[in-house]
Amino acid sequence: MRKYNKTVNASILVVEDEEKLAQAIALYLRNAGFSVEIALDGQTALEAFARRPFDLIVLDLMLPKVDGWEVCHRIRKDSDVPIIMLTARVGEPARVQGLEIGADDYLEKPFSLRELVARIHAVLRRAGKKAQSVIRAGDLYIDLEKHEVFVRERRVELTASEFALLAFMAQHPGRVFTRLQLLDAMRGSTTETLERAVDSHIKNLRKKIERNPQEPEYIQTVYGVGYRFRDRTL
Repeated sequence: MRKYNKTVNASILVVEDEEKLAQAIALYLRNAGFSVEIALDGQTALEAFARRPFDLIVLDLMLPKVDGWEVCHRIRKDSDVPIIMLTARVGEPARVQGLEIGADDYLEKPFSLRELVARIHAVLRRAGKKAQSVIRAGDLYIDLEKHEVFVRERRVELTASEFALLAFMAQHPGRVFTRLQLLDAMRGSTTETLERAVDSHIKNLRKKIERNPQEPEYIQTVYGVGYRFRDRTL
């Protein structure tokens, strides 16, 4: 069974076919300090989960292509990632069924986004992961809630795309990401679709946070693959 990563800050996959609701949930969670990706159907959710790790999944039950029950069932075959189910179906039978197939919590629509965040924190705590809003690595300080970055106690101004890219990589230290994976991580803050856009953002980030951009301490190139944020524990 694939274990979810308990050593990094929380990244969340929101699976909801109502796009406006999905975007509202994602925005609220990002403002609460989480890294978020959206999937609008069950098949896309399964592909996203196979492509990159998540620390928690917010999963609607009534989904096109592959419904939420089946998504949960397939994920539970090889992962213990926490899952919070969302549904418009009211009553104990649906709630019990959801918990029986592996959900960690269950929230009936309509619900408040504030309650959803509280449920997420509770589930992550029970799973042994405390959601954090600050990342410290050497002289680098990243505040996920305030969208602020400091290097050697000096505030650094980043664009939305640069911040999304840096925050995502810093939440997964030591892991190598391809350019396409990094593009996926930035799509909540940018409409760019070209892989070379990642290289441009990496170049700009290095200028802003590295002592020597030619010999980067934080954002390292893995030739032939992509980039990684240096694991300071190594």
